[in-house]
Amino acid sequence: MSSEKVTVRLPDGTPLELAPGATGADAALSIGEGLARAALAIRVGDEVRDLSAPVSDGEEIAIITSRDPEGLEVIRHDAAHVMATAVQELYPGTKVTIGPAIDNGFYYDFEFPEEVRITDAELPAIEEAMRRHIKADEKFERRDLPVDEAMTIFREQGEDYKVELIEDLITNEGVETVSLYRNGSFEDLCRGPHGPGTKRIKAIKLNSVAGAYWRGDENRQMLTRIYGTAFFSKDDLKEHLEKIEQAKARDHRRLGPQLGIFMLREEAPGMPFWLPNGTVLLGLIEKEVRQQLKRRGYKEIATPQVMDESLWHRSGHWDNYVDDMYFMEVDERRYALRPMNCPGACLVYGAERHSYRDLPLRLAEFGRVTRNEREGVLHGLLRVRAFTQDDAHVYCTEDQIEAEVTDICEAIDELYSRFGFKDVQVELSTKPDKAMGSDEQWERAEAMLKSALDGQSREYTINPGDGAFYGPKIDFHVTDALGRSWQLGTCQLDFQMPERFELSYTDADDDRSRPVMIHRALLGSMERFAGILIEHYAGRFPAWLAPVQAMVLPVADRHNEYALNVAEQLEAAGVRVEVDQRSESVGKKIRDAELGRYPFMLVVGDRDQEAGEVSVRSHEQGELGSMDADKFCMLLNT
Repeated sequence: MSSEKVTVRLPDGTPLELAPGATGADAALSIGEGLARAALAIRVGDEVRDLSAPVSDGEEIAIITSRDPEGLEVIRHDAAHVMATAVQELYPGTKVTIGPAIDNGFYYDFEFPEEVRITDAELPAIEEAMRRHIKADEKFERRDLPVDEAMTIFREQGEDYKVELIEDLITNEGVETVSLYRNGSFEDLCRGPHGPGTKRIKAIKLNSVAGAYWRGDENRQMLTRIYGTAFFSKDDLKEHLEKIEQAKARDHRRLGPQLGIFMLREEAPGMPFWLPNGTVLLGLIEKEVRQQLKRRGYKEIATPQVMDESLWHRSGHWDNYVDDMYFMEVDERRYALRPMNCPGACLVYGAERHSYRDLPLRLAEFGRVTRNEREGVLHGLLRVRAFTQDDAHVYCTEDQIEAEVTDICEAIDELYSRFGFKDVQVELSTKPDKAMGSDEQWERAEAMLKSALDGQSREYTINPGDGAFYGPKIDFHVTDALGRSWQLGTCQLDFQMPERFELSYTDADDDRSRPVMIHRALLGSMERFAGILIEHYAGRFPAWLAPVQAMVLPVADRHNEYALNVAEQLEAAGVRVEVDQRSESVGKKIRDAELGRYPFMLVVGDRDQEAGEVSVRSHEQGELGSMDADKFCMLLNT
C-alpha cells in the first residue's frame, strides 16, 4: 500500500518513493541501472553511509559516485583495508591499528613481527598483493556486534590495539555496539562507510614508509606507517604522481639551504636559522606588509617575548595552550615564552586612557612567538617552534567592526595579489566546543563577521566549530602553483579578552565602555609564508622579490674589476647584485647561476668592457642583448 512506502528526497527536491526497508542501493536502482552500477555510497544530510544502509522516510539522500569528492574518499578507505589485507597475508603475525583515508590518499599503521623490517623496497610486493585482492572484487560486508563480543574476537586474534580502541569507545562515547567490516580474509574495527567491493578501486600506489607512535604518544609503541593513494583511473594516478615529483623538486627544505635562505640544525629543532638571502627575503616580505600598515593607519609596537605566567591565566591562553608553552623560573617567579602576541597588545592598550575619538586604534607587531610543538610534527618552515607573526590588534566600537573587517579583507586581497596568489578561498569559522563567553556573544560576533563578508559580496564557506577559543574568525586560503591550498591570513572578532583585561574607552556620553578587539594577521607566520613562497615559485622568485636580482659573471679574471664596478653602480641604484669572481669557465658560472635561480645574469667580457655595457640574460625571456647599467635598471623596474 502507498501508505507503507518510504519517501525520500533527492538533492533537487524530487521525491523518490521506495519500498519499506529500502537501502541506498535500492534508491540508486530505482533511479536507473546506470546509476546503480556507478553507485559507491549514499549521503544522508552530512553523513556518508554504505549503499546497504536503509533509508528512512523524509530523509534527503544523494547517491555518491566517482564524480563526487566523497567517492574518492570512500575508495581510499577501501584501499587502506585492502593494503592491510595484503600486509597480513604477506607478513603473518602483523598487528593492525588505524587506517584512515587522508588528503591525497590513505595510510595504515602496523606493528610487524620483530624479524620483519619494512622499507620502501617492500612496497611493490605489497602493491602486487593488493592488486590481486582488488581484481577478486572482494565485497565489503558490515556487521554490528556488542562490544564484549567484538573484544573477544580481537583478543583471540591477538589484536590488542583493537581491544584498546573499543575500550576507549566505551569510556569516551558510551557505545554498546561497534561495527566491523570484512573484505576477503581481513576483518577490522571500522565505522565505515565502504564501497560495494574492491574492484571499484582502479589505480593504487604505495608512496612511502614512516615511523609513527601509537596514538601519537612518544611514550607508546613505535609503529610502521605505510602511505598510499588510490584513484578511479590510471590517468588520475599518473597526474597525481607527476604532481608529487613536482612537489619534491619544489620542496623548500631542499631549496632553502641550496639558495642560501635558511638552514635547520639539530641544536635548535623547529627554530630556523635565517641565512643572508633569507633575511633579505624576509625584509622584502615585511616591507610589503608595512606598506599596508602605513596605508591603513596602523601603529607598530613591540612587546616582550617573556612574560609572567599569571598573564596567560588572565588571557585564557593557559587553558588552551599550556601544553604548547615553554616556561622558565627566575628569582622564584615563573615566566612563559609567549605563544601569542595578543596579551601584550592588551597591556599596551590598557596602559593609557582612551576616548571614542581614539578608536579604532590599530596596533601592529611583527611578534616572535614560541610553541612547544612535538618534534615528530615539525616540517621545515611550515611547522616550526619559533616564528614571527605579522600580527595586529584593532580596538574599536561595535559600530566600527564591519568597516574594519572590510579594510582587513581588502589589505589581504592586495597583498596576496602582489605575491602572485590569484585563487583565494574564504572560510567563516564558528564557535568551537571549547570556547570562552556566552552563546549570545558568539551569535552576535558571528553575525557581525557574516555581515561584513556579505557587505563585500564575497563568496565564503562556513567551517563549523573551528573558531578561536575567544571568537569566530575569517580565514583566507591561497592556492599555489601546484594547486595546493594553504591557510594564511585570519581576522578574528573577540569580545572576551577586552573583558578579561578590563579594557575601556570613554564614549560620547562620558561613560566607560568596553572596546571590541579584532585579531588579524595578513600572512600569518612569516616563516611559513616564506616556505610557501619558495615552493610556489620553485625558488625562482620574481625579480622584485628575489634576494639577489642579478648575478654578474665575468668571462675571465681580467674582467673582475669591471664586473665589480658594474655591481657597485647597480647597488647604488638599489639593485640587489652579486659578482661571481671564481676562476671558473663562464659556462660553469652560467650553469651555477641557473641553479642559484637568479632572475638575471649579466655577462661581461672584452666587448662589454670596451662598450661600458653588460650582456643581459633573463631566465624568463632569454638573451636580451647588451645594454648599459642605467638601461638594465629601467628594465628591472618595468
